[in-house]
Amino acid sequence: MAGVALETTALSLVLLAVATVMPALLPCSAELPRFERPAKADGSLSLLVVGDWGRKGQFNQSQVAAQMGKIGEEMDIDLVISTGDNFYDNGLKDVRDKAFEESFTNVYTAKSLQKQWYSVLGNHDYSGDVLAELSPLLQKIDSRWLCLRSFILNAEIVDFFFVDTTPFVESYWTNPENDHYDWRDVAPRETYISDLLKDLDAALEASTAPWKIVVGHHTMRSASHHGDTAELLSLLLPILKANGVDLYINGHDHCLQHISSNDSKIQYLTSGGGSMAWRGVFTPTSDKLRFFYDGQGFMSLQLTRTAADIVFYDVFGHVLHEWSASKHLHPAV
Repeated sequence: MAGVALETTALSLVLLAVATVMPALLPCSAELPRFERPAKADGSLSLLVVGDWGRKGQFNQSQVAAQMGKIGEEMDIDLVISTGDNFYDNGLKDVRDKAFEESFTNVYTAKSLQKQWYSVLGNHDYSGDVLAELSPLLQKIDSRWLCLRSFILNAEIVDFFFVDTTPFVESYWTNPENDHYDWRDVAPRETYISDLLKDLDAALEASTAPWKIVVGHHTMRSASHHGDTAELLSLLLPILKANGVDLYINGHDHCLQHISSNDSKIQYLTSGGGSMAWRGVFTPTSDKLRFFYDGQGFMSLQLTRTAADIVFYDVFGHVLHEWSASKHLHPAV
């Protein structure tokens, strides 16, 4: 009986530790899971964004991670966002795949990066055991890891809407060529996308946060290798415009970009330079291209209720591009 009591006490301590490091999961009126975390005491929020990184430290992934650690410390960041393609080339094999530790835990070791990571899936993640990457068992290996298909993070001054964009791309379904995609819990495609768009639209409409930011893996607008994603422009973008979204943040193209919409306030921000980059491809875009860097790096974002500051950094931590926005909030009646 004493052994049972000790095991129960140990389990309670483990659960308490997990509850301490994990953000609160709240019930949501729509189908999208909702997490909540506070802003800083001064009402601000700071974070880093990196994508297309999981190569076991190779292709300068470790160098980018080191600079993220330095900038993260300077900014006193609250969290990190991953824009997908978390593990190359074919996601994780299973929940015991050492690639998780080799590409994540053992690379992002800086003290400032020991914060919650919020991740979406990319197309390369779908090429492996996608349920393994979504499994909460990975949090027992590294409590920073939080990856779901689509979900909401409320941080008082901002609502982040993480969207699973890979199922939108029709060619992955109809012409996968030599690639394999794990469509468990996603097929049939039409139903999955319809339900996701309905839930996202409802959640965006209900949001009262000063800032609304949508995060996905695939590009909406891009001047690089993959270019625009037609399915997102036709299916997802109208919902973002109708609900006053401020930023769309993505990876997929292995570069850093900032493009401004010509017919809305949306800023398209690509942070996909976490490891392999420099593809040497430039494609003109119809919207306003403010910044393009075909190389490795990451992005930072600082928010208050009335201001947003965005900075792009290269693999050496040099500032490449800065942009700020402000908004006037109407007082509550």
